[in-house]
Amino acid sequence: MQAKTREQRQQEIMEAAFQVLAEKGYRSTSMLSIAKKANASNQTLYRWYGSKEELFSSLVKANASEATELLEKTVQTHKPVEETLTKLGVVLLQLITSKRAILLNRAAAADASETGKLGKTIAEFGRSSVRPLLIHYLQRASEAGELELGAAADVDDAAETYFNLLIGDIQIRRVIGVVEVLKRREAQARSERACRQFLRLFGPKAL
Repeated sequence: MQAKTREQRQQEIMEAAFQVLAEKGYRSTSMLSIAKKANASNQTLYRWYGSKEELFSSLVKANASEATELLEKTVQTHKPVEETLTKLGVVLLQLITSKRAILLNRAAAADASETGKLGKTIAEFGRSSVRPLLIHYLQRASEAGELELGAAADVDDAAETYFNLLIGDIQIRRVIGVVEVLKRREAQARSERACRQFLRLFGPKAL
């Protein structure tokens, strides 16, 4: 049997880390428990990641990288702005309310009184990495006459408005267990509503 590559083993370790996190919570999760779940040695985990905090930071980065790639594909289209923003909203809502995203946010909350590292990593690789994609798309749509935004500051404000209309408190409510994972139709309806409200504010005005 062919030996597994380091990349394959790291993927298995990440899967194991999510499983243990879901079962035990962040504070009760140890490198040893992850190693056992992944059928790996504790020494390997420490050699590759250094600490539990670094291991979970790598999960945040990997999750964010997959999300950013998916969002980039969504905005790199030439569809009407309403269609693109609605589709973007559905993708974004499903990403931020997914089981893995919520597990990582709960882990960051548990780590806040310890190292605070996870929260900073989520902030850096979460909305902060998505925001430039949205700003670039909105600027492009404005230049094409599909939106009325004006100065760069207005584009930045428009991006923040879009996030607020779309996300609101849904992610926080997911983190604290008030709502379940959004179904596709729920995400679609929420995104359509946010897009309509956004276009009332920033859509081209009738002559």
